[in-house]
Amino acid sequence: MSIPTKPTVTPTGASDHSPATPALFRRITPHGMIRRESLIGWLFVIPALFMYAMFVLLPLLLSIQYSFFRWDGIGAMTWVGLRNYLTVLGDPDLLGTIVNAFRLVIFFSIIPVTLGLVVASLMHRVATGRLGTIARTVLFLPQVIPLVAAGIIWGWLLALPGLVNQLLKAMGFGVITRAWLGDFDWALPAVGLIGIWVLLGFCTVLLLTGMAKIDMALYESARIDGANWWTEFAKITIPLLSQEIGVCLTVTVINALAAFDIVYVSTAGGPGNSTAVPGIQIYILAFTEQRIGLASALAVILMALVLIIILPIQRLSRENTG
Repeated sequence: MSIPTKPTVTPTGASDHSPATPALFRRITPHGMIRRESLIGWLFVIPALFMYAMFVLLPLLLSIQYSFFRWDGIGAMTWVGLRNYLTVLGDPDLLGTIVNAFRLVIFFSIIPVTLGLVVASLMHRVATGRLGTIARTVLFLPQVIPLVAAGIIWGWLLALPGLVNQLLKAMGFGVITRAWLGDFDWALPAVGLIGIWVLLGFCTVLLLTGMAKIDMALYESARIDGANWWTEFAKITIPLLSQEIGVCLTVTVINALAAFDIVYVSTAGGPGNSTAVPGIQIYILAFTEQRIGLASALAVILMALVLIIILPIQRLSRENTG
């Protein structure tokens, strides 16, 4: 005859016959769950970080390294220190490419953002419903067209027998017709016109999206106080769009300073060096003249100029938003 034994009690007071708590639930704490989620997040991010490091950070570091050497891309590298940078800063042709890039900022950035503000404000007031959708689609189409194709198309339009000159002749302005992309004085503004056409739709759609988030009660209050369209635009619209304006300026300034494809397809930097920009000159120095060190120095200077201009824009847009 078996004698029933008393169930033993564990130090925590639980009976041996009570159901055991799964080990998984005993181990996981709120802090452990956070660490587990962070680990899963890093597992998703690491492949992207690896690709970014391989194709962005590594070439950037190599460019900085090459800028201190004289190298043809094949043979041994020769240390020259800052000589490549001094060559860039002392060569009028190389400095001229930087000046041309800053001139393109007017056409690629200032004009598209300014016109985008005006067009977006008008569309926000007038073009609603299906009309607004069609207008946004038409304005945004240049962003969808590849820039190489856009450069080729505008090369045809701005040629001497092109559509632009034909329209000018039809309107009685035949005296001003010319090969716009082949004229020393007008080639850069003609390239800038292509940039305006490409970037205006992007700026307009982005700013129009920002305007849709503005409370209409602000405009109604301003109208009750007797404010006109310009007062509403200057005192309400622009201050509340500081973040969107900052994004537009950032993207368009980078497009201007790092311009390559549109310029290369439409003018290849000519006539002479009238439309030469740093991107074109870097390509020529590296792949035509095999001066990798000098090309890298020009690229590093260009990157520094971009950061010097973009970082204050970003800071100002964040401060105005705050």
